Amino acid sequence: MTVTRLDQGQRYRPRMAFLKKIEALMMEMQSPDTGIKTQTQPVMVTSIPHAVTGNDIMQWILQRLKITAEEALHLGDLFVKYGYIYPLQEPKNLTLRADGSLYRFQTPYFWPVQGWAADDTDYAIYLAKKNIKRKGVLEEYEKEHYNMLNQKINYKWDFVIMQAKEQYKAGKERKKEDRYALDCQERAYWLVNRTPPGMLSALEYGIDRVTDPNENKKNTMEFYRREIMYYQQAILKTRVKSSVSLGGVVKYSEQFLSNDPILSGCLPSNPWISDDPDFWDLNAKLVEVPTRMRVERWAFNFSELIRDPKGRQNFQLFLKKEFSGENLGFWEACEDLKYGDQSKVKEKAEEIYKLFLAPGARRWINIDGKTMGITVKGLEHPHRYVLDAAQTHIYMLMKKDSYGRYLKSPIYKEMLAKAVVPQEGVKKSTGLFGRRHLRSSPSPIVLRQQEEEAKAREAANTVDITQPAHPASCSPGPAAHAGPGTPASPPAVPPVSPLPRDPACPCPTDRALGSAAGTRPDPRAAGPGPFASGGRRARLAARAWARFLRRGCRSSGGLGSLPARGPAVPHGKVQPLGGRERRLRPDSRTVSSFFQVRTAAPPESPACPGGSGQEEGRQPRARKDSAKELICPWETPTGQGRAG
Repeated sequence: MTVTRLDQGQRYRPRMAFLKKIEALMMEMQSPDTGIKTQTQPVMVTSIPHAVTGNDIMQWILQRLKITAEEALHLGDLFVKYGYIYPLQEPKNLTLRADGSLYRFQTPYFWPVQGWAADDTDYAIYLAKKNIKRKGVLEEYEKEHYNMLNQKINYKWDFVIMQAKEQYKAGKERKKEDRYALDCQERAYWLVNRTPPGMLSALEYGIDRVTDPNENKKNTMEFYRREIMYYQQAILKTRVKSSVSLGGVVKYSEQFLSNDPILSGCLPSNPWISDDPDFWDLNAKLVEVPTRMRVERWAFNFSELIRDPKGRQNFQLFLKKEFSGENLGFWEACEDLKYGDQSKVKEKAEEIYKLFLAPGARRWINIDGKTMGITVKGLEHPHRYVLDAAQTHIYMLMKKDSYGRYLKSPIYKEMLAKAVVPQEGVKKSTGLFGRRHLRSSPSPIVLRQQEEEAKAREAANTVDITQPAHPASCSPGPAAHAGPGTPASPPAVPPVSPLPRDPACPCPTDRALGSAAGTRPDPRAAGPGPFASGGRRARLAARAWARFLRRGCRSSGGLGSLPARGPAVPHGKVQPLGGRERRLRPDSRTVSSFFQVRTAAPPESPACPGGSGQEEGRQPRARKDSAKELICPWETPTGQGRAG
């Protein structure tokens, strides 16, 4: 079949230039001199004439176009997907394989450039014939198309069935190889023009164009006249330098910087961060008293004023005083027509015409005759944008005439004076974009340590020093031995200054030690004391101990009425040393009946607070590593300082 014309019909497709190039290559590929040599190839149980292999097509493209193998393979795939070549062995797979797979050239009558659009009747005949041949076995998408076409063209379905039966009978009379090649050809054609679901259609062009984008127009005098007129208008068109345009952008940014909620923040607070709705209340559409920033923004330009409902309301008051309030009313009516319900467009257009445009209208607006003629003519077939010309005229009239006088009027100045300036509120959350900082719960170990420290402080603050102790003297200590056979030599004890006595508050040591009031223990009869070496350190320690007793006696007036002996206290706050605890076994630590004195003095100068006449022969011995502090009886001695 000889192709005499390559562009029969539908020449306005966007890819026509591309398709023409492909068809030129296909014509050259089928040329007896420079094309691919075709031959009869065996397929299944028959032999197909005029078949070529995919490798031959690949090699021909490489030699003809001098391109890479990847580009040649891609171009070969396009040949198959556009339906110029169809496969013989795998009819469902529209790809080119660079191997021994067999292909045939499609008849030029079915090339996409011919524009014979795939008709529904032809597709119905193909499906009916396939249904008869396979006895109802079709693909799922083919069944859906078959049922849909049965409902769509039911009025000529008898003709479809008749044509399908005739073509089926005619196919049986052909040779087996011709019948097989025709089936593959027909299937490939419908795979290209009726793409199955999930497969990309190569012929998807979109909407058909009215004009031909690939048409080669002849350059006439009219063409050149239009070109000259176009370039003259382009030259006369005003242009702005880049520096001027950038300056305008900078000026706009500086003007609106204070009104930017991200760069400058918003007052009283950002509601998206602080969860405070005051910002929405102060900036409501028709709030009674707007904010000062909002009123100042009306002076930026006319569009800022007319886009704000509160600004339009205030501007309407000014226009009414100037007897031109119908201008803003007409503009708002046009906006309602433009963005309102489609079903009410005609009704609203008629109302606007009777109210604003008709001769003798109640709120007649003043527009020029040309604009009025365009508007009235358009109202014969009303639509959303039929009043755009009149609306633009009124908008420019308000912008150039009324807007400047409004900014200087007392109405605007009064609104600006009484506008509120919100104060910055307390933010409930901080962080970038209102992200709240989450605090992790403390560790149970830390909580346990804090509880123990709290209990220890409470015990130290609630110590009861009013519990008396049993009469006791210094605990006996081991004698200092110079050697295994040498007896202990008691060291000398320095005299201790007597404590002042108060009849209202007797010294607690008198009651604790069972001594009579006003008596003083004889340091010489006490035997060896802890300050054996004498000297300045011993005297300082004794004076510190005396001051401690004097301060405790004066601060507690109830100590004088306490009994000499007290029962054991089970709560553990104060545990007086009893008879068993006075019988201490030899130890290096000194434990007294009422107070202990630990000092950092050398081991030869420990202190003993006092003793009794019954146990004056037994004196304690100081520990070498004693500390410089006083230990009261309510402090529990360690195991080293107690007798077993």
